[in-house]
Amino acid sequence: MNFWRKMKRSDWVFPTVLLSLYGFFANCRPAEPFLTPYLVGPKNISEEVVTNYLFPIWTYSYLAVLCPVFLLTDLLRYKPLIVTQGLFLVTNYILLCFANSLATMTYLQFNFAMVTSTEVAYFSYIYSIIPPERYQRATGYVRSAMLTGYTFGATLGQLLISLADTSYYHVNTITLGIMSVAFCVSLGLPMPQHGMFFKKVEVSADTLNEVTNAFGGEMDLGKQATGTCCNWGNIKTSGKQMWESLKESYSSRRLVQWSLWWALATAGYGQVFNYIQLMWDHIEPSSTASVYNGGVEAVCALVGAAAAFSVGYIKVQWDMWGELSLGVFSAVGAGCVFLMGLTNNIWLCYAGYAIFKASYMFLITITMFQIAVNLSMECYALTFGINTFAALTLQTILTAVVVDSSALGLDIVTQFLVYGGYYSAISVLFLMQGLYTICKHYRQSAEETNTDQPSFAILEDKYGADRQDLGAQIVKEQSAL
Repeated sequence: MNFWRKMKRSDWVFPTVLLSLYGFFANCRPAEPFLTPYLVGPKNISEEVVTNYLFPIWTYSYLAVLCPVFLLTDLLRYKPLIVTQGLFLVTNYILLCFANSLATMTYLQFNFAMVTSTEVAYFSYIYSIIPPERYQRATGYVRSAMLTGYTFGATLGQLLISLADTSYYHVNTITLGIMSVAFCVSLGLPMPQHGMFFKKVEVSADTLNEVTNAFGGEMDLGKQATGTCCNWGNIKTSGKQMWESLKESYSSRRLVQWSLWWALATAGYGQVFNYIQLMWDHIEPSSTASVYNGGVEAVCALVGAAAAFSVGYIKVQWDMWGELSLGVFSAVGAGCVFLMGLTNNIWLCYAGYAIFKASYMFLITITMFQIAVNLSMECYALTFGINTFAALTLQTILTAVVVDSSALGLDIVTQFLVYGGYYSAISVLFLMQGLYTICKHYRQSAEETNTDQPSFAILEDKYGADRQDLGAQIVKEQSAL
């Protein structure tokens, strides 16, 4: 009990522990790696309907709600959105457990879009409630809890399916219980005093009464408690701050290039991630073979985490080699996507997905670091939101053209070939830019080296000496330097 009181009095331990607990339970979803087998099996929905009808609705809904949710996250000060996410997670698995109609499964996609759109509140909450000097440690704890929860959930789901012979329905009911725990934990999070853009404005009662009297008012505003003033002037100030942050964020050509890769690559990664279960089910149908989706996702999470963790120990001049690295690893990702689309061996497909995910996690970690290191927290939050919105817009275009049954409505194999071509285009773009940057750097270095060499003609004019004395003059000048 004393330990609990001491933790609550701390300015950062209590909110960090609670948010880490929420992150663990909210991402511990044993049923998630088996969503497609559950829909095409017990729910009796065809693979074509899942691919070309249901999953695109999630993408369209996500795009529709992301922008308003991003603004409301800061305006409402994070906690209400985290609680909302917990509530939608509970609703998500209630529908999966007890609803069977196609209309309900259609609404389920919108429901899950609300879950994913509110993730920004989880990542931003901690920065609004703890001191800046604790950011690094708290970020590590919160992200580690999220990864641990995801890995544990995928592993638990695989063990339940493979060893305990648990049905998909019961795995979903277990996940529902875990999501209920996450929702309860979210209720205990402390409420931040202000957001990053919409600040809390304290106005005293005396000041309110003075303003009222000056305009001939009779109402005693002093009776209204001192509190948050969310008026038009405050909103204008916040909007101006967001505009200044936007200009700062995208004023650098280098930051624009990192952000461009972020948006392009994340759109492709999102498509592969969303439809990989359908590819696995196409290669080896879950109705006739053992399913190892959970184990693969757990391994991929660990490999991706190791790749991201290694970034902190790599000493590279990213200003010069960054674009080339983006091009090379995007080429690796393109090869893996082509492998997943062309192979008939489920284990090769699993391996391709693991390498693809690890390369993306490695590069997105570098990208986030390169963007964040030169920006304030407000600018980084805005950049995160804009880049995510740009990536989702591109993903929506890919979905509408490639996946949606009202457009091309391609089968799952052809889709992956398209995504492989998409990643190849990203690779070519950044390889060319990277080679240009390196050549430009070495050319400038050579010019600077030549400029630094002393000229006999200049020295002759400077000293008025004969050529036979210039050697001595050079030695003399270098000694002086």
